[in-house]
Amino acid sequence: MIVTNACRPDPRVERHAQWLSELNCQVTIHAFDRNQTHTASELVDGVRIMRYHIGNYPYGATLSTHYGIKKFQRMVQSSLLRDPPDLVYCHDADTISIGVVLNKKRGLPFVFDMHDLHHTWMRMNHPRSFMRKTISIVQKNRMLKDARKATCVVTSSGQYPHGSHPGLQQWLEAHGIQSEVIENRPIAIAHQPKERNGEQLTIGYFGRIRETTPFQFLLDAITSMPADQRPTLRLAGDGVSQRKVYALIEKAQANGECEAKLSGPFEQKDLRALMDEIDVMFAMYSPTRENIRLGALPTKMFDAAMYGKPSIVNAECLMADVVEHEFLGIAVQFGQVAQLVQAIGAAKTIRPILLRDAGHEREKFLNMMAEILNST
Repeated sequence: MIVTNACRPDPRVERHAQWLSELNCQVTIHAFDRNQTHTASELVDGVRIMRYHIGNYPYGATLSTHYGIKKFQRMVQSSLLRDPPDLVYCHDADTISIGVVLNKKRGLPFVFDMHDLHHTWMRMNHPRSFMRKTISIVQKNRMLKDARKATCVVTSSGQYPHGSHPGLQQWLEAHGIQSEVIENRPIAIAHQPKERNGEQLTIGYFGRIRETTPFQFLLDAITSMPADQRPTLRLAGDGVSQRKVYALIEKAQANGECEAKLSGPFEQKDLRALMDEIDVMFAMYSPTRENIRLGALPTKMFDAAMYGKPSIVNAECLMADVVEHEFLGIAVQFGQVAQLVQAIGAAKTIRPILLRDAGHEREKFLNMMAEILNST
């Protein structure tokens, strides 16, 4: 398996690796530790994670990021050509070229797992840039060309039954590519949500922080509320916009506009304790993130539901269909402050239950992979 983050953690990648090991596969995850901060090699639940330390490279759509990923791709490709595996599993578009080369030179089958629309990241913070638009189109066309060479294409979302919004599966179909959906749902655990009766309402956000706009929207809603009714914020994570977002919130704190607790990146084992600190998960994203509009499903709402916490998500996209049909939270039109204020008040009365977890996805995944491995 190949992924261009440090896999510390990456629940989807690790989950799929562990499922493959159930088919008596020896699985190695080749991960790009861009900040060189994690163990270079470790064994996690029978899966070997090899982290490449090749210099410090940032996340984001920068030239430095591009050069770092290219260097990582060359090193992994060289390693796998020397010692070919039986199957190459490529997570997202920035690893698919390795699968194409291994297929061409060694005849190896490869899986392309498309979690989101990678080419859209190029334009996220610069939607009007002609140069970035051109690069994004090139990336998109290259990805589609390579995806057609894959033995199997897996994606993380499809149109919800009786829903009105497409998923990534429908986006691929519109470009002539068939795929199988394995949603990014967590494995169910026995957990009694911590009762927070009488405590001040707390809104949480846990994970990568890639943009400031949603958090400004959230602050606008909070500061529009009467001072004695304002919720507190609990954020934990990292990402290219973490410093800007934390500075924004700290400024609001200094002005007496809100209360917040902010911390850095966390491990998956910390998620239970973090969830016990909040009442509602904030899972809204800027409309400039085209992958959300076209059907990407962030894991936050599934993780939150697993711990009995409702989510507030974007309206008019697949996320809205899921939370409304499964009663996992409330959808809000981005930018509508009054709607968000109302949703904050209403969400605290919702007690979601995640009725469909990773178990159903595991069966589909194992059947697909077994068919590929048996045909090699």
